[in-house]
Order: sequence, then structure tokens, then C-alpha cells
Amino acid sequence: MKAPSLCLLVILAFCALGEGTALAQVVPDIPDVEITGEYGPFLPTLASKDGGEVDQLISILHWFMAVLFVGWGIFFVYCLVRFRQREGHQAKYEPIKAKVSKYGEIAVAGFEVALLVGLSMPIWASVKNDRPTEADNPFRVRVIAEQFQWNFHYPGADGVFGKTGAEFVDTAENPAGIDPNDPGGQDDVVKGELHIPVDRPIIADLSSKDVIHSFFLPVMRVKQDTIPGMRIPVWFEATMTGIFEIACAQLCGNNHYSMKALMYVQSEQEVEDWIKKASIVEEFDEDDLD
Repeated sequence: MKAPSLCLLVILAFCALGEGTALAQVVPDIPDVEITGEYGPFLPTLASKDGGEVDQLISILHWFMAVLFVGWGIFFVYCLVRFRQREGHQAKYEPIKAKVSKYGEIAVAGFEVALLVGLSMPIWASVKNDRPTEADNPFRVRVIAEQFQWNFHYPGADGVFGKTGAEFVDTAENPAGIDPNDPGGQDDVVKGELHIPVDRPIIADLSSKDVIHSFFLPVMRVKQDTIPGMRIPVWFEATMTGIFEIACAQLCGNNHYSMKALMYVQSEQEVEDWIKKASIVEEFDEDDLD
């Protein structure tokens, strides 16, 4: 019997390491609630102010690809029938100069350029450059990704985020790494669920504590990678209330499937009440622990 190769030993070692560390990694506990909207087989429910432009681009691309598929399919079948092997016919190996195919390829290339320059680039610029200003009164939240859960950091009643640092991070007690000595962070809230107001611009600052994740809100048409060492803002505006899914769209480890959370789109007052309630620190007497 041949000795196992070095590559096989490395793969087995990584598998064993993954099994050993999976138990120590956080797996979020998602409440069993009814999700708002539809998620397939076509585009999910649209609940975003600017998501219509993204849907328009996706629809045009799909129709364009359908036309190309049907057109080239018909041409393929025609070639199979027209140039099949028959008695009295001999194959010619000289290149064929056909104007129809040449004009067709030029038309396809021209349409693709128009689609890129006239539609895709303006939509991308609008999504990425039209950031809400302070005059728009945006709702701000920090999103901290880690294997395998989402952490959402909200400012308290003072509206100020507390200072954070890697030295303060504790997976169980302080997942956002808030400085315990900073007065601005005393009323901050860190939870595993996202609560945002409807009809108000949202700015979410994304960061990661370990590997590359991807913050994915299907109903908002938002998808952005979270990069360790970087803080990347995304913005959107919800147009309907409800409970929606949050997923990770980047393979981030052995428990990637479990990295999900819920987004609650509510009224301004409901969000304020939830943050106020979540910021209350309950105190226990020693007798309560008996």
C-alpha cells in the first residue's frame, strides 16, 4: 500500500481542525418567526426605495440572454440540419464569409456596450455615490461580522457610538469591542438582530473580525463584502415594514450555512422603544442567583 500523499495529509489535518473548532464557534439562535414577502423562484420581494433600478437591470440582462439563447439555438439546429453528412456533398474547409453572422455579432457587441455605459454604470454610480447626507437624517448602525454570526451595534439614547478597540473584544460579553471606560458607549446596544425604521435612509458600516463575509439583504438589493481591517459603508431605505432575512453570501467557513439573522423594519417609535428597552441593564441580587 502506498503511503498517503502530503496533500491528503494536509486535507485531513484541516478537516480535523475544522471539526475541533466548530464547537467553539458561535452559531446564532434565530427565532422562529414568519418571514415577510416571497423569496423565489423569481426575484424576492422588493422592499427598498432604490432596488427597482437593480431589478430593471437584472430583467433586461435576463431577457437579453434569453434572446441570445433562442437565436443561437435556432442557428445551431439550422447548421446541424443544413450541413449534415449526405451523399453527393463534400465538406469544404475554407472559412465562410457570412455577413449575417458578422452583423449579428456587431449588434450584440453594440447592445452590450450600450447596456454597460447607458444603464449599468449609471445605476452603479447612483447606488455607490449618492450617500445620504446629515440633512437626510440617516439612521446609523454598525455591522460586525464574525464566524458565524452578525452583530449589530446601535448608539444609545445619546446618539453617539462608543469607542471600540480590538483589545476590548469578548465574544460572549462584548462582541463589538466597546471601550467600557468610554461614557459614549455606556448606553450602546449590541444585538444579533437588525432593527431599522421604515422610510428613512439607513447607513450601515460593515466590518469583520476574522475572515471575509458578505452582508446580503435580498429584499433591499444590498450585497457587500465585509473585509477585516476595513469599515465599508452601505446605504438603503426600506419602503415596507416586516421581518426579513439577512444572509452571508460569501463562503466563510465550516458553519457558513448558519450565518444568518433577521431584519425588523418598523416604525420610528418602535425602533426607539426597542433600543431603549435593550439598553437597560438588569441588576441582580445574590439571592436571585440561588
